[in-house]
Amino acid sequence: MKLHEYQAKNVFADAGVPTPASQLASDVDGVLAAAEEIGYPVAVKAQVQVGGRGKAGGIKLVSDEDEAREAAESIIGMDLKGYHVDRVLVEEAVDFTNELYVGITMDRAEGKPVAMVSTKGGVDIEQVAEEDPGAIATEHIDPSFGMHPYQARKAVYGADVDGTVARDVSSVLMTLYDLWESRDGSDAEINPLMVTSDDEVVAADAVMNIDEDALFRQPELAEMEEEATGGDELEQKADEYGFDYVRLEGNVGIIGNGAGLVMTTLDLVDYYGGEPANFLDVGGGAKASRITNALDMVFSDDNVDSVVFNIFGGITRGDEVARGINEALEQFDEIPKPVVVRLAGTNWEEGMEILNEDLVTVEQTLEDAVERTVEYAAEVNEQ
Repeated sequence: MKLHEYQAKNVFADAGVPTPASQLASDVDGVLAAAEEIGYPVAVKAQVQVGGRGKAGGIKLVSDEDEAREAAESIIGMDLKGYHVDRVLVEEAVDFTNELYVGITMDRAEGKPVAMVSTKGGVDIEQVAEEDPGAIATEHIDPSFGMHPYQARKAVYGADVDGTVARDVSSVLMTLYDLWESRDGSDAEINPLMVTSDDEVVAADAVMNIDEDALFRQPELAEMEEEATGGDELEQKADEYGFDYVRLEGNVGIIGNGAGLVMTTLDLVDYYGGEPANFLDVGGGAKASRITNALDMVFSDDNVDSVVFNIFGGITRGDEVARGINEALEQFDEIPKPVVVRLAGTNWEEGMEILNEDLVTVEQTLEDAVERTVEYAAEVNEQ
């Protein structure tokens, strides 16, 4: 479960992490009232769970009422990377001299949580890791003992954080780990953690993702679940259909059965130069209704230009899957986006023969299927 920024900031602030004064608003009058109470300048920030809000026009710094009104009118109701913005956070502007990154996540390769610190805050940590991995200091933590203070200091000094704020940054990192552990977090990060002109640190953003399987131990956070996930209609629809679904920022739709199979497909889309639009695991079953629901979700995403089915038949037979795909696509008067199918496993050959090639493109291998789907997406963009 992903918390919104304002929800995560409330959790962080309750734990003692410094955060700017802020108020939630859902209309222009609410924004103006909040800005007046907080005092200009303020930032008006779209509350949707997607990165790059600032570049997409979802965050604006305003210095007076006219600018606040203009920002509110442009952000509230906008479509931001496929997410409808119905709320904004009006937040005290921070006079900063530096931006840092601090975060806690699970390093599955090591089987341990890892703390990360970087002086390149304000940039996606994935981008920093790709372009300048040496700019990120890491410290693995033994969950049996938790994070020791010396580990926090080691990570902070390893990132070359200025000594005047190193103690405060270490304290924030310790608190972040305590929250990650006690709240059953999967990810917790502050990006950026701003250093002010007075050499104080302030969490200008907040990310907190919770392990959904542990929500029964987190009643306070569980109460936030409906509100936290309410910003994206497709994710709500996935919950209704019983799919594992994550919306991404690309244009190649992906449908598969099994998390590992879907992840492999995502990697191949990237390998062949495409950008995945989603992670969609339909799980077991091949009934037309389930396939129809999956297609309805992917076709409903305006960012999707083509779709690849990657199905491996185990208990579910390939011929059953093929009939389900045919029945699902026959319900559409017009196939809105090209669909490529690859079947493997039990009865896959029978399935490939059953597939209606007037409705789908059939490929023998996963590599060919993904490459063809990426080509279709590129052709749509060229039109």
